[in-house]
Amino acid sequence: MVIKKPNTQIKLTNVSIVRLRKGGKRFELACYKNKVMEWRSNVETDLDEVLQIHNVFINVSKGQAASKEDLKKCFKTEEIDPVILEILKKGELQVAEKERTDQLETIWKDIANTVTDNCVNPQTKRPYTVTMIEKAMQDLHLSVNPKRSTKSQALDVIKQLQEKQLLPIQRAQMRIRITLPSSNETKKLKEKIIPLLTSIEDEDSGSSEIELVALVDPGKYRTINDLLQSESKGKGQLEIMNLREKEEGDERF
Repeated sequence: MVIKKPNTQIKLTNVSIVRLRKGGKRFELACYKNKVMEWRSNVETDLDEVLQIHNVFINVSKGQAASKEDLKKCFKTEEIDPVILEILKKGELQVAEKERTDQLETIWKDIANTVTDNCVNPQTKRPYTVTMIEKAMQDLHLSVNPKRSTKSQALDVIKQLQEKQLLPIQRAQMRIRITLPSSNETKKLKEKIIPLLTSIEDEDSGSSEIELVALVDPGKYRTINDLLQSESKGKGQLEIMNLREKEEGDERF
């Protein structure tokens, strides 16, 4: 593909176009293939690695850039970057049919792998195989969305599997170690932390510090960390020991 500009031509290879219709007009970005999905999945965060040309177009193939008037009218700003971010987030990735099929298959497998890596059967504490999760996704009649991140779609799958009881499944518990200096203030902090824990596996109260080893839902990790930082005056420590419950002798975890 060649983008024509006054007095110059820029030849683009390996190009993917992201298109968004807004305010009755079409806006496009010239991006590198595969980078758009990486950006939407937060794998890639550098716009320069995503965009072949840092500009907004009315028609990429003809090299017609969008005017500031069009941007102002449709996006309420003349700044390029906010417009680029909105198009990347909401726009439709233009791909050939085979490429689209391959893309959806990749997303499907990524979702299944994400669920497998982060969940267990609560009855056995063991993970499911990817094949079992894919079968469950088929039973849900899941349609993947190329505009949404793999993580958010994996969370939806977990929620639907739980609601419809197709599989006994829960997010794997995170094993953490909390170390606090021994003091009256620390005991009050400990009382606030304990309700956030799923279970306490080990507790060691020495003369100088208190150490807890516990299982916690990954979604509560940040809450515990924020509480620890704000109320221990930087003296408390939080360490992730592993990201999954482990059955004795089970080396797959």
